[in-house]
Amino acid sequence: MFYYLHQWASDLGFLNVFRYVTFRAIGAALTALILCLWLGPMTIRLLTRLKLGQPLRGKEEVHQLADLHSAKKGTPTMGGLLILFSVTLSTLLWARLDQTVLWLALIGMLLLGLVGFADDYLKVTKKKSAGIPGRIKLAGQFLVAVGVAFVLMASPAHREACEMIFVPFMKTPLLTDIGWWVIPFFAIVVMGTSNAVNLTDGLDGLAAGCTVSVMLVFAVFSYLSGHLDLAKYLYLPHTPGGGELAVFCAAMAGAALGFLWYNCHPAQVFMGDTGSLAIGGGLGVVAICINQELLLIIAGGVFVMEAGSVLLQVASFKLTGKRIFAMSPIHHHFELKGWKETMVVTRFWILSFLFAVIAISTLKIR
Repeated sequence: MFYYLHQWASDLGFLNVFRYVTFRAIGAALTALILCLWLGPMTIRLLTRLKLGQPLRGKEEVHQLADLHSAKKGTPTMGGLLILFSVTLSTLLWARLDQTVLWLALIGMLLLGLVGFADDYLKVTKKKSAGIPGRIKLAGQFLVAVGVAFVLMASPAHREACEMIFVPFMKTPLLTDIGWWVIPFFAIVVMGTSNAVNLTDGLDGLAAGCTVSVMLVFAVFSYLSGHLDLAKYLYLPHTPGGGELAVFCAAMAGAALGFLWYNCHPAQVFMGDTGSLAIGGGLGVVAICINQELLLIIAGGVFVMEAGSVLLQVASFKLTGKRIFAMSPIHHHFELKGWKETMVVTRFWILSFLFAVIAISTLKIR
């Protein structure tokens, strides 16, 4: 919305700054941050008044972990609503609203936020740790991926690029003209990213802190992909409207940072599946739109560790009857090995920052 103020720059020269993606991305990040900080206390009071407390798994399910997390019982959940509101409003205020990829990311985030909300609502109303069936979550994620695929394939400006698969560190695409195979590929990306962020959201501030670094990486790549000359110079696929995705990513980073103010240990509010599924879904759609799906493996290294630990644990137990980790996701393994929660979270934040640096370095190592 603010973008269109530049049309009056001939009368008020300072309005020309609203043309620039970098200025608007910073504005979106600050707006989302301020909204979260401002609305956070009101949101927490409302969730508490509605008795939307997070149900915890009992000793019969998680044994020693139940004792470690007993103090978290009753902490309000569904705080992801605050993130979704802040990101949506900030994006609508600061982004240029005539870009297809922007709406794909925004709608994808909101749709998976709705799936997460339904899951959280069932948990708090039934007072159980189990919400909607996993197949329904997967179906929602799959439908978002299918919708993104159909829109991009139907767009002459995006079809050719969306049929390519790029690998970080390589100048040329690994695969081209994959046709409608983009649907299962996009489904893997959206499902994997959404569920990985969801699995990471198990300790105070862990998912929110990692979201900040990952979203900043994709804000940079989105900006560069949307700039024709810079994309060509850095051997990146050019994405029409990619710069507006930088505004979206910056808003998400700002919202996650603002939410972290209330979500850090000891958490006053949890984001719940409302937040984690939406963040992962939005991130996955952004990666698809700028052809950087495989960059998620590097930039989202912590998310990959968390999801990978669950897959390895399940596979090992089914094949050998033995567990690799004391408990999965892997952050619980370190808790059970004696690390304090704050230590696990801080060290995983450091890892997330390092993964982000490596991801940025792929711009020049090609």
